[in-house]
Amino acid sequence: MEKRIVNPWNWQDERSYVQAVEVKHVESTLYVSGQTAISTDGIASQADMRTQLMEAIQNLEQVITEAGFSCENIVRLNIYTTSSEELWPHFDVFQDWVKKHNMKQASTLMEVSSLFETLKVELEATVVK
Repeated sequence: MEKRIVNPWNWQDERSYVQAVEVKHVESTLYVSGQTAISTDGIASQADMRTQLMEAIQNLEQVITEAGFSCENIVRLNIYTTSSEELWPHFDVFQDWVKKHNMKQASTLMEVSSLFETLKVELEATVVK
C-alpha cells in the first residue's frame, strides 16, 4: 500500500488531520461504523465528554485491531459530537491519540443534535492495508 498526503497549507497540522489522503495498491479496506462509549454489555455511557472520548477511542482501536488492521492506517475519520463547545477542551485526548499512532487522516467534525441514548461523541473510520 502507498499513501500520499495532500496539504496545500500548514494550519491543519495543529488540528491533527490532513486535507486529503491518496491511497494506491490497497490490499484491503475496513469501513468501521461509528464507535462510541458503549460498554461490552451494550450500555451507553453517562460519563463526561472527556471520558466518553477516551472510551470511544478505545472501542475504535479494539475493532480495528481485531480486524487485523492498524490505527496508523486510518485514512478517514469522522467525528460526530453533540457539542463542539464541550468537545474542544478535551481535544488533546484526540490529538495525543493521533500522534501516538502517527496517523495522517482526512477528518470531518460534525455537531449533531443527538446521538444514541446518552452518548456525546462518535468516531467513524476508514482503514486500509
